[in-house]
Amino acid sequence: MKSLSVIIPTYNRCGTLQKVLSALFQQSALSSIAEIVVVDDGSTDSTRAVVERLAQGSPVPIRYFRQENKGPAAARNLGIREVATDLILFTDDDIIPQPALVAEHLDWHSRSPELSVAVLGYVTWDPEVNPTPFMMWYESLVFRWADVAGRRQVGYEYFYTCNLSLKTEFLRRNGTFDEDFKTAAYEDTELAYRLNNAGMRLLYNPRASAYHHQFFRFSDVCRKAVANMSAARLFLQKEAGQAVLGPQIEKKSRWWPRITRPMATVVAAVLKPARPLLNSRVPLPRFIYQLFYWHDVVRPADVLRP
Repeated sequence: MKSLSVIIPTYNRCGTLQKVLSALFQQSALSSIAEIVVVDDGSTDSTRAVVERLAQGSPVPIRYFRQENKGPAAARNLGIREVATDLILFTDDDIIPQPALVAEHLDWHSRSPELSVAVLGYVTWDPEVNPTPFMMWYESLVFRWADVAGRRQVGYEYFYTCNLSLKTEFLRRNGTFDEDFKTAAYEDTELAYRLNNAGMRLLYNPRASAYHHQFFRFSDVCRKAVANMSAARLFLQKEAGQAVLGPQIEKKSRWWPRITRPMATVVAAVLKPARPLLNSRVPLPRFIYQLFYWHDVVRPADVLRP
């Protein structure tokens, strides 16, 4: 593979989007970026102006598209329809690529040219945001990099579209994102399930690295988790959701209400004095973050089960 198209869905993050585009301009394999496709999902900030300004002096073509707010699934699909290259690199408007990211994706696809091969890169917090110990715990909850360390091929559950490349033909042939999903939750896993059934092989290249430029407080994470419950309910209506979440919910429904939920409530009350430290620079035992997360977030076993 000699070139690729970068697809970036964006919504009201013109500041971090500028950082993403500027970092793409600094890629060691800059000449291999055929185009950058920015799909604006109905932003109300200065996204259009930022993209147009950067496009004027860009070393690679930038194509800007705008749609009504439909969610990242629809935005990525618009980009998929528009690209003309054989390879697509998905990233997000808050993911800052490191200089070798594009080169690493291209190298692995060149060595694995089969249509079914996709490549996952590594993402960690941007040092500029000065992540807290809680954020480091949250990263391990979301990405689970420790589970794939040292592995070349990983399961479809690691299909993270913030740093992921696929063959365009394989994607178009076997299904794009389900636009029923209007938020950034479960839409990637649902597609990954279908692509996996079509024979996708997902390879993990940690050298294709990027920084996540976003700061999270404990309350931000809890609000995000609660907001994602509607997407989880939708996911459960899909074949992928029944395969992925169904068994988990059935298992939890047997013991969570009787044992874990009351225990978490009692222990959280006892440890309440530690709550102000959740966003501090003081590292707490991991179980404390987990405990308060369980306590504050609407539990899937309560909300999702029939």
